[in-house]
Amino acid sequence: MKTLKTRIKYIAENFYLVLTLIFLYAPIMTMMVLSFNQSKSRTQWGGFTLDWYLEMFSRSTIMDALRNTLVIAFLSALIAAIIGTAASIAINSMKPMPKTIIMGITNIPMLNADIVTGISLMLAFIAFGISLGFKTILIAHITFNIPYVILSVMPKLKQTSRSTYEAALDLGASPLYAFFKVVFPDILPGVLSGFLLAFTMSLDDFIITHFTRGAGINTLSTLIYSEVRRGINPSMYALSTIIFLAVLILLIITNFAPHARKEEK
Repeated sequence: MKTLKTRIKYIAENFYLVLTLIFLYAPIMTMMVLSFNQSKSRTQWGGFTLDWYLEMFSRSTIMDALRNTLVIAFLSALIAAIIGTAASIAINSMKPMPKTIIMGITNIPMLNADIVTGISLMLAFIAFGISLGFKTILIAHITFNIPYVILSVMPKLKQTSRSTYEAALDLGASPLYAFFKVVFPDILPGVLSGFLLAFTMSLDDFIITHFTRGAGINTLSTLIYSEVRRGINPSMYALSTIIFLAVLILLIITNFAPHARKEEK
């Protein structure tokens, strides 16, 4: 009887897992299939083709939007990682009460609605006479990325021992040298996590980008939104497929590389 209950539980757990994966990845698989469909129709199969992938690379609007998206995502994530790491070190050295207040303020942009943040930043740029364009999008992305970096780095800073840093100072190391040789290697996983999280959030953002961009500046999210009204071209399915496969390959490499190194050792 116990064995039967165990088998039923095992089947139920696996069925739930498979059902969850279907809900998560069925839309993505549908999009990937449509990227090879010769017909523009989403309901009829017109035959296998690679024309949409060729058209994707030939369309300047898509390539410009892709370049803007990647440049903004990388620069905003990099700058946010630097500012966020410096802010985390400053916050970590505060007394408990100010630290609690600052961390509460840091959480506000994450809990705040994107539309409120986007409109607020747009009004701030206009008030200061800054014309909307590439630089305003970059500043906006840096602004909402910093809290994600801080919340990624802070747990790593709490795990570090201050006595090791002070010992390096006692041995004659400068504060900057002691930081990069003692503290930074310990918090590096948190910094990388914050950078990747910021990069992903910037890559995915639409609402804040929509309110802070100027005329003629497009990212992938705003380009797709503008095409929804007249029908999305299947070349966008091809681009989305390539991005998904690139992320999948990156995740596989990230997860299996450490195991391969351990086996070599």
